[in-house]
Amino acid sequence: MKKKIALLIVAVIVILYAISIITYRMQPKIALISIDGVISDYYPTVKNIDMAAKDDSIKAVVIKVNSPGGAVGASQEIYRAIEKLRENKPVVVSMGNVAASGGYYISIPANVIYANPGTITGSIGVIVQHVDASDLLKKVGVKINNIKSGKNKDILFPNRPLTPEAKRIIEKTVLDVYNEFLQDIVKYRKIDMKTLRRYADGRILSGKEAKKLNLIDKLGNIQDAILEAKKLAGLEKKKVLLIEIKPKPPLLEKLLGTKIQSFIPYSGLYYLMSL
Repeated sequence: MKKKIALLIVAVIVILYAISIITYRMQPKIALISIDGVISDYYPTVKNIDMAAKDDSIKAVVIKVNSPGGAVGASQEIYRAIEKLRENKPVVVSMGNVAASGGYYISIPANVIYANPGTITGSIGVIVQHVDASDLLKKVGVKINNIKSGKNKDILFPNRPLTPEAKRIIEKTVLDVYNEFLQDIVKYRKIDMKTLRRYADGRILSGKEAKKLNLIDKLGNIQDAILEAKKLAGLEKKKVLLIEIKPKPPLLEKLLGTKIQSFIPYSGLYYLMSL
């Protein structure tokens, strides 16, 4: 008798658990994805966006951006992932303290961009840094020889000065990437190229200033962004579950109990706000 009761209890628990799983999967959801810090390792973010795209119960996505920017390639990966996501689901960006340069760039494809009046955004531009340590190396008696396949292979190496020709090559590349940045802005934001070029000189803008230029859509906080996502998904009068999608931290971060920032080398193209 006791065995039958125990089996019955187990069966009831299993049925209730199955019902709760089915109910959870059927309930409409809004996903929250956070993008924090310097943009370098894009894969975890793209993976999170892909998870939101494939889950049919997720009806809209809010992306919380708090970043000064980062590597151009990584920013473009995230931009494209958000662009693809918005083809099937509404995407709303909520800018935090800072969403500048690459942080602004990844926000561009969203259906609606929210920022606080005091959010630091803008800083539209591209930067490459070259450190010339050749004189210092001479003083300390260190000579480095670069064995290379072509004269410009070591164009950003710190043991050689930047020649006028090398500078022209780098400037051409920077301007090419910069123009891509501007084209990607006018594709989704209500601003013409002529006006945009006047303000796309690397200057930072407050959220309020960005709103006047139509670089963002609305002033508001994360709660406003969530309500906007709910509205765009047609769920204003329905009960919606808010879930956060985030990558599992690496084992070392778990052991240390702190986030490990990726190392950003000086050489490379960056959408990065200068501090």
